[in-house]
Amino acid sequence: MKRVRCPKCDNFITFDETRYKDGQSLIFVCPECNKQFGIRIGVSKLRDRQKEENPEDLVENDDLGAIVVIENVFHYKQVIPLQMGDNVIGRYQKGNPINTPIETVDPSVDNTHCVINVSRDKHGRLKYVLRDGPSNTGTFVDNEILGDRERRVIEDGALFTLGATSILLRGGK
Repeated sequence: MKRVRCPKCDNFITFDETRYKDGQSLIFVCPECNKQFGIRIGVSKLRDRQKEENPEDLVENDDLGAIVVIENVFHYKQVIPLQMGDNVIGRYQKGNPINTPIETVDPSVDNTHCVINVSRDKHGRLKYVLRDGPSNTGTFVDNEILGDRERRVIEDGALFTLGATSILLRGGK
């Protein structure tokens, strides 16, 4: 089941997405405010907006791994590829120069919340180092808050949280 939010009153409407194909357009009428609006199944405008705003920052390479934003009350699952160097993670907002945005309305995720640095160690293996942004609500790894200027090496399968949002690191090759 998927949920869409009415753009006028923020009411959620739930529907079964398995009944539709990717790219198909749907029209909804909000039962609360009678606003009519449309969506397109399986298509996110976020990636296109990012390419327009920061074309040099959007280098997609699944070989470097990804972060998986786990479904929660604020948003649904997202898989965001990582790139070499600093991956600045935060809430997506137009004009925000971060390169790893999360599409969410979670108020506990800052615009610039944390950073994952992707590099290679002396043996050529990928290395992931997490540090807080600094953020207002903190970045937690294994239920421990990262201190100011603290860096933590994380590995494939590591679970960390930004406020109320849980993220899983999926390592690359």
